[in-house]
Amino acid sequence: MTPEFRAGERVRVRAVDPVGHTRVPRYVRGHVGRIVECQGRWALADDRAAGVAEPRVEPVYTVAFAAGDLWGAGGHEVTVDLWESYIEQVRRDGS
Repeated sequence: MTPEFRAGERVRVRAVDPVGHTRVPRYVRGHVGRIVECQGRWALADDRAAGVAEPRVEPVYTVAFAAGDLWGAGGHEVTVDLWESYIEQVRRDGS
């Protein structure tokens, strides 16, 4: 799987609440961030936790979020490492 996103692109974290384990922190779900870099390809932690014999392997991205967007305060950025299936592209119109 070739990485779909590039550094600098804006992405939205999918606002999902899956049954079982997920490595998507609740505080970033539904928020827009910026791709910092791709960290390589790794087995999807959700599949590993579920005992999937052959877990999906996906690109993992470091995504930066403005602290103010997440918590309403703070002039710094928060970075989170997210698998590709957790994020989606933000269109030019912001949706």
